[in-house]
This record gives sequence, C-alpha cells and structure tokens, in this order.
Amino acid sequence: MSQHDHRLQELTAWFERQLPDLYADSPQGRLTSASSDASFRRYFRWEEGQGRSLILMDAPPPQEDCRPFVRMAALLAEAGVHVPRVLAQDLQKGFLLLDDLGRQTFLEVIDAQNADELFDVAIDALLALQAHPLDETLPRYDEALLRRELELFPEWYVQRHLGLELTTAQREAWARISRLLIDSALAQPQVLVHRDYMPRNLMLSEPNPGVLDFQDAVIGPVTYDITSLFKDAFVSWPEARVEAWQALYWQRARERGVPVQDDWQDFRRASELMGVQRHLKVIGIFSRICHRDGKPRYLADVPRFFAYIRTVLERRPELHELGMLLDELAASSAEPVSP
Repeated sequence: MSQHDHRLQELTAWFERQLPDLYADSPQGRLTSASSDASFRRYFRWEEGQGRSLILMDAPPPQEDCRPFVRMAALLAEAGVHVPRVLAQDLQKGFLLLDDLGRQTFLEVIDAQNADELFDVAIDALLALQAHPLDETLPRYDEALLRRELELFPEWYVQRHLGLELTTAQREAWARISRLLIDSALAQPQVLVHRDYMPRNLMLSEPNPGVLDFQDAVIGPVTYDITSLFKDAFVSWPEARVEAWQALYWQRARERGVPVQDDWQDFRRASELMGVQRHLKVIGIFSRICHRDGKPRYLADVPRFFAYIRTVLERRPELHELGMLLDELAASSAEPVSP
C-alpha cells in the first residue's frame, strides 16, 4: 500500500466516517490487503482486537461499477445464498463496505480427500441460485455476448499472443465452430448464471459456502456454472470424479425442479460444449490480461484449458474442426497450443 495511493486514502477516510454507525465503541483497527483480482477491483480487510472484521471494496470508476454487485448481493441473499451484506456504499466513488465471510477460499484448502464434502455444499448453493425465480431485467447470455467472448480467442491469443493471422480457411472453420458452440448454449434451459462459480470464489464460511464475485451474473445456460466449478482455472480433477460430481448435480437439479436436460447424455454433451466455449474465452482473457494489463502470471494456466478442450475433442467428433485448428496453430507457433 503506497503512501501515494490516493484512492486508498480516500477509501480509508470514507470508511472511518462509517464506523460510528456500525460500532458504538468506536473501535481502532488496522487495514490490510485482502485480495485483488484480474479486474481493477481491490479488497481490504479491517480488523481490530476483539475479532471483528470487515471488507472494503475499492472499485474505481469508470473501469468498475458497483451497482451490479449491490443488486446481485440482494438478489442472491433473497435466494438463500450466503453472500456478503452491503453495510455501506458510495457508488459514485466506487466504495463498498461488506461483512467478512472468512479468510480461506475453497481453492486454498480443497484436496482429493475433502473435495466431495466441499463440492457437495457448493452444488447445493448453486442449486439455490438456479432455483430462484428469474429477474427478467437482468442481462442475458445471448448470441452477442457468447460471440464476443469467443472472439477473445482469435483476437488476443492467436493474433496478439501467438502473433499469427488466421487464414481464410481457418476463419471459415472458426465461424462454424463458433456457430456450433453458440447454438448449443442458446438451446439450453435458462437460469441465473454466476459466470465465475469456482473454488477461488467460494469461501469457507458459516453457513458454507460464502459466495463472492457474482457481479457479472446473467440469465443463461443451465450447465455454465456447474461446468465452471469442476473445470477450474487453477485445479484439475480426474475425469471419473468430475463425471460423478456432475451426475450428482444433475440428479439434485431434477429433484429441485431446476430445468436441466431430461437425458443425462444430453446434459453431459451440453456441459462439454459449454465448457469449450468458456475455455476458449478464458484463454483469450488470460492473454488480454497479460498483454493489455501487464499481468503475465495468468498465462501459466492456459495449458490447463487446452487440456480440458483436448479431453472433450476426443469424445465429440462434431468438434473435429476445432482440433484441426489447434493442431495448425501449434504447428505454426513456438507456443504449446496442445498440452
């Protein structure tokens, strides 16, 4: 925290004005960095000697907008999902004061022994989110959004990171691949979609889990979040375990009335195609974060997403053109496009 960090100074002064409304004894505490993410948002933890703690969010306009976070926090709390309460807000400045859901994410503690237990509660929280009546005023995961996300791959990974231009034939193949993935997503039952439902955004909390990073939620494909949960950017699981967890989710969803596909194989195909769309998007995003925002560390996880894609390609012949395209990019580049 630099002494020249003017936003932090403003945030601290704003927070100190909120304290008397929260605590009658005017406690003295200290502020430490809680986390930052791939966006411009930062989080700080305030804590004092009696164990009380709060989270301050710094979301600088115009790069960030706190309003979707505030809106979704209220909606998810209404659905019974454990999310931070917004205790104070200055939307013009981009400051939020939140209650503290805990210090450890699922990502920090999950392993082969406790994964069943942690994913069990994560599935239940996701189903609560998906079963909630839709707010039809929310943005939709429509064709335009799906296409914008897919185009991150050729724009930022192929062109900017690899330094390659797609040939005419490759562009035509990419258009067909995109059409297949978009059509599959649009054909799915539509529910509330968190858009980044993964262990890094789930907190060990009481009740468990605490759910974070939901501000980009939309109405979209039912398989999106459950696929994200098990095909994570930072940890991979054996295929047999993933399939068992997905089957557990599918069975519970049907029991809860969440509109999943009636046939297990249809659900599995939709999930795998949805995953490929997301993996291609994330590869593009991680490349953009590196080359536009100067944060190269995310590129270390790109091979994990290519591995996810290759696993699906082995089972889905309808994606053979994507496999051919990845092979051609690997042959034209020094980068390991194929893991």
